[in-house]
Amino acid sequence: MSVEVCALLPKFKLTLIRVEPLTDAKQDVQKIEKLPSFPERVEGLAYVLHTSGTTGLPKIVRVPHNCILPNILHLRHLFSVSCGDVVFLASPLTFDPSVVDLFLALSSGARLLVVPAVLKKIPKRLCQLLFRRHKTTLMQVIPIRTVTPTLLSRFGPRLLRQEVLSRGSSLRVLALGGEACPSVSMLNAWRHEDNATAVFNVYGVTEVSCWATCYQIPPSVFRQPDGSASFAVPLGSPLTGTRVEVRDQDGGVVTEGEGEVFIGGDERVCLLDHEDSAVPGTMRATGDRVEVRGGQMYYLGRKDRSIKRHGKRVNLDHLQQMLSNLPEVESCAVCLHDDSRLLAFVVLAASGGSEDAGSPFSSELSRHLQKQLTPLLPSYAIPDTVVHDALGLDGNAKLDDGSRFLFGGGDSLQALRLCEDILAATGVGSPRILEAVLDGTFADVLRLVVVPGKRERERSWPLKVFKGESEMTEMRSEGRSVLVLNERWSSDTGRCVDASPTLLVREGQDSIRTAVFIGSHSHRMQALDLDSGHLLWERVLGGRVEASAGVSPCGRYVVVGCYDGNVYVLSADSGETRWVFETGDAVKSRPAADPLTGRMMVGSHDGFVYALDLQRCVWRRHCGGGAIFSSPYLDAARRQLYVATLGGKLLCLHPDSGEVLWSHSRDVPFFSSPKCGGDGGRVAIGSVDRNILCFSHDGTLVWQFRTDGAVFSSPCATSDLARLLCGSHDGRLYCLNAADGSLLWTFQTAGKVFASPCAFDSGMRGELVGVASTDGTVYVLDARNGLALCSRTLPGELFSSPVVCQRSLVVGCRNDYVYCLQIGI
Repeated sequence: MSVEVCALLPKFKLTLIRVEPLTDAKQDVQKIEKLPSFPERVEGLAYVLHTSGTTGLPKIVRVPHNCILPNILHLRHLFSVSCGDVVFLASPLTFDPSVVDLFLALSSGARLLVVPAVLKKIPKRLCQLLFRRHKTTLMQVIPIRTVTPTLLSRFGPRLLRQEVLSRGSSLRVLALGGEACPSVSMLNAWRHEDNATAVFNVYGVTEVSCWATCYQIPPSVFRQPDGSASFAVPLGSPLTGTRVEVRDQDGGVVTEGEGEVFIGGDERVCLLDHEDSAVPGTMRATGDRVEVRGGQMYYLGRKDRSIKRHGKRVNLDHLQQMLSNLPEVESCAVCLHDDSRLLAFVVLAASGGSEDAGSPFSSELSRHLQKQLTPLLPSYAIPDTVVHDALGLDGNAKLDDGSRFLFGGGDSLQALRLCEDILAATGVGSPRILEAVLDGTFADVLRLVVVPGKRERERSWPLKVFKGESEMTEMRSEGRSVLVLNERWSSDTGRCVDASPTLLVREGQDSIRTAVFIGSHSHRMQALDLDSGHLLWERVLGGRVEASAGVSPCGRYVVVGCYDGNVYVLSADSGETRWVFETGDAVKSRPAADPLTGRMMVGSHDGFVYALDLQRCVWRRHCGGGAIFSSPYLDAARRQLYVATLGGKLLCLHPDSGEVLWSHSRDVPFFSSPKCGGDGGRVAIGSVDRNILCFSHDGTLVWQFRTDGAVFSSPCATSDLARLLCGSHDGRLYCLNAADGSLLWTFQTAGKVFASPCAFDSGMRGELVGVASTDGTVYVLDARNGLALCSRTLPGELFSSPVVCQRSLVVGCRNDYVYCLQIGI
């Protein structure tokens, strides 16, 4: 085909192209096939990507053309790819097997089938698309969330036998890679006895550009039911130009026995991280252990998954593989508990398991599976306990309201994956489900899935709860004065904005100039003119920017933390880097400025808080309680620095030395930042256990107020320090008496209040409050009574906290933009 770029449409993020078939496709395919098997050296890089970090620290891998080319040419020959094939692009473009899929198709004139990611989660529809509609002939299956060798079983026995590996299946080639190959007995259970699909086991690592070895399971093995159970699938022979060695712990080559796999070759050398060049023939350690037997390599598992038990070495991955091969087991995980007990967590196949498997700790199940493993494994490798994971819930299931996803060890990435699974399984998907997973109980999630769209009844409150737009419309109809929020300008940052804006006001001889500093997930840090929205400067930092920036007391520097673990000190005028300080982990907190010393105090996910004088680190203090997500707060007058951790600790430090003055511990994380808690040096903070807490300057808990949701929002005091404002995941903004924590008023938003409110003086109207909810709506309220004066809904979720200068409200949005809204009459 020929491709011509016709137009660029940046407003819609689209490029319009014209694609035309070649005049004689077959003739051109013949020309391609007549090319030399290995052309002369091709200089330059083919592609660059990151490893996922699942087998060690993430790496940048730069792949030369000559390194990946043998994969494509040799596999094209092994798979006999031609112009009549349909190649399914199973892996995302961020994983190197996609390069092999792409060029297996393009270099052969074959068709490349690309499907939406969500369809990969719906087995029945995916089968129809692959095998009925498009007659897919070649598929690489790798462990990427949606499609993996072990997850082939998610198709279910019927779909596998009747569609994927049926008697007349269009699938010529099934290549399994990226993890231990399923046993032949398991593959036999998945396929029709007359299925003719050729099954290959491919093995390799991203650091040596995708695949290194390949083995085709002989068709005759599938036709021998008695022998297939004992047949182990080897890793196979090296691909052309690839060298594979197995070495023991002393570096000696292993010809029989166990060792670690090393991969390389004269041309098969990629550049890792900051390498400028690599010596031809370099061999990379894979971290994979194998057993060499009869000239073949058999995968055992990851090197770092080997343990000593009863004086013998056990590889947990190998044990996991053996369990997965049992017909009763669909999937499993194995771990060592308290350095002594070997636990196996299993999900039973639909037709497998004993009748007594209803109990998760069923002794009958344990005995049954242990008996199955006895002839396959030595006694010291048999699990002590088998835990049956059976979460088959229906609409009548009752869950413990205290069971929460985050408290159980879940994180935001796992939450997104869970929501994708829910969408695939039930067809129900909405932002409310993600919110329930992150902030609610499992019962909340179940209610949303089983009865989608059902709304919980509003609880009755003793004080007036404002209902948003409906009440605002009523106020207008009654002729009462309200405000409006009009968009003044917006700036595209390239990716979603979770950071809150920081304003720097500078007075010149003739004018006042205000700059807005804000970063985004695109790694970009922008400086914008508040009045016009013009870009003053932009910097691309080393990772995504979730932290809000701080401004040095002198006003000359912007200090911002980054996901790459660095704290960047930039010129406020030009964005030029003046200093970079490296912490041990991601930095998501806003630095606190000390006007007395000029230092900036910032927390890191490495658990330390650092005091920086913009040229060196003056002191650091490990807070002994998990990562620091929230921003430190400095009471400059009393010389007290407050820091909160995800381990549930609130510490008061001396800002000059880092000495711990007092601390308070809870059993739940602090995502909220400590802030001024009213007059008398008090400090307030929100807690995941739904409470807003207020402490005196000596660490005494003065009062606490309970909301109906986790509190990630940071408190904000009004100008007279008499009232505290704080949001909750129950969707309300609370106004509390700073002296005793009593409720003055509450305002109900349409989403959840993750961001911190902003109290500001509006001039003639008195003090107002800006607040944002996760549904994308920004409200301006009367600080005296909580009545809404105006609101505006932006096209994305809001986790950024709004800031106000005069009549301009600035907030970041997850639709990639930062907005400036004008507050007017």
